[in-house]
Amino acid sequence: MHDALIETIQLSKVYGSGETAVHALDDVNLTVGAGEFVAIMGPSGCGKSTLLNLLGALDQPSAGEVWVAGENLAQLKNVDDFRAHTVGFIFQLHNLLPTLTALENIETPMQGRVASARERHARAMHLLTLVGLAPRAKHLPNQLSGGQRQRVAIARALANHPKLVLADEPTGALDSQSGEEILQLLGELQRSEGATIAVVTHDRRVAQATQRILRMQDGRIVEDHRVSDPLEEDLRALAFSKLGETILDPHDAPMQDVTPEEEAVLRKLIERLRR
Repeated sequence: MHDALIETIQLSKVYGSGETAVHALDDVNLTVGAGEFVAIMGPSGCGKSTLLNLLGALDQPSAGEVWVAGENLAQLKNVDDFRAHTVGFIFQLHNLLPTLTALENIETPMQGRVASARERHARAMHLLTLVGLAPRAKHLPNQLSGGQRQRVAIARALANHPKLVLADEPTGALDSQSGEEILQLLGELQRSEGATIAVVTHDRRVAQATQRILRMQDGRIVEDHRVSDPLEEDLRALAFSKLGETILDPHDAPMQDVTPEEEAVLRKLIERLRR
């Protein structure tokens, strides 16, 4: 193995068998370096969450290999220990314990792993400060806004200094302003904490805030590119949209109010963006 933080080799996941089998992942080969901030996009059912679950050792592949931080996940001796020390999880719903304060929720993953209560307290307060919630340390989840609860969930995911943070639609339940704040926070934490972050999302705004976008379809990675300027990312979104498919279809009827020459120009642009 080389120095990649994540590597999958001919990774496949099949649910069920026979004619009803669902091929959630189909021969996925992926390499992600340490410190990268990656978005995984694609339509529902394309395999995004399945890939995230395999990277976090929450599920086992049907075929192929998953390596994270130098560990072959199929050969882990202690899966719980791996998850606790190497991976932090952020979900669409924060999953905070309702009877614990923000501070206590962040301390929980450190129980039995950080020796002293003083060290746990100091780490939790440091993380609350990083996410801008130190004054809310003693508040219960129901005393926090949705965006604040997600900030606590992010701090909790970082409690044990994970090398990899996996986020499944982390802004999906938030309003647009709170979502943008969470995105900015993830970017800042990726730089300050040095963790690799992989985010599953349907939202192109989320994807454009990362460094690299993987686009999935039918269990495969069909596009992998570095994020550049927002205009180019918007054009890429057009290229992979239903409109883009329509423009590329040579058998489709001409679009209303678009001349053949204009459609030809659009087709060339979209073909270039999809390379």
